[in-house]
Amino acid sequence: MSWEIGIRRLEGFGLSVHFMPHALKGIEFYTFYGQSFLADVCELDGDMLPYTKRYFEELIHTGTIREVTPSDTWYESRSDFGPGQICVPPVAHPDRGFELLQGHGTFSGKILGGCIDSIYDVFDGERYTDMSVLCRKYGLFPTAEGWRGRILLLESSEEKPSPEKYRRALRYLKGAGVFDSVSGILAGKPMDEAFDVEYRRALVEVVGDPSLPILCNLNVGHATPRCIIPFGVLAHVDADAQRITFG
Repeated sequence: MSWEIGIRRLEGFGLSVHFMPHALKGIEFYTFYGQSFLADVCELDGDMLPYTKRYFEELIHTGTIREVTPSDTWYESRSDFGPGQICVPPVAHPDRGFELLQGHGTFSGKILGGCIDSIYDVFDGERYTDMSVLCRKYGLFPTAEGWRGRILLLESSEEKPSPEKYRRALRYLKGAGVFDSVSGILAGKPMDEAFDVEYRRALVEVVGDPSLPILCNLNVGHATPRCIIPFGVLAHVDADAQRITFG
């Protein structure tokens, strides 16, 4: 299968761009994780969500993201996208900031990862029978050594995977040696806080190493609002200071 076909097959899973540097040896480039045109720029309310807009404008104006801090608000996902919803704000709730689940509150490394549903598809052919074959053939998923010293980012999709599927995905990552290599884990806030407690329990139990830092409730990925996180840039996480800085 050609690279062109492979890239087209993987676009919907958010893996083709972010994981490609590990397959294209000798070619280095950086990517940004976190927002999309339809979901963010085309927000049905009268403007982009303020927290989301802040990071969008920073990236557009400066070409980079210097720091990520928590949102003080999270929003319920919309169930109606009809014309009647134009200029209707999403339902908002107070948010709690970054929450340290375990381990030391400061850690560093280059961030890599993404939607855990898509990562699950890298290992399991349940959804697309040739997905895992394709990823192995082109080396799209890093080896354990390729994860050495990195920070793993995980967030869940609008499909709100069951706790059992979430746990299976974590077991795949554990079997690939990821948890033995990374310096820490960042976990995105689930949409509508679905299975939040169950996901956290699965992380602690499957990782099985209380010393590995796990920071939860990041406003990134599928839940709104969304920041933007640079991949391939050294990140410094400080749970007490409630910030992640880059560079």
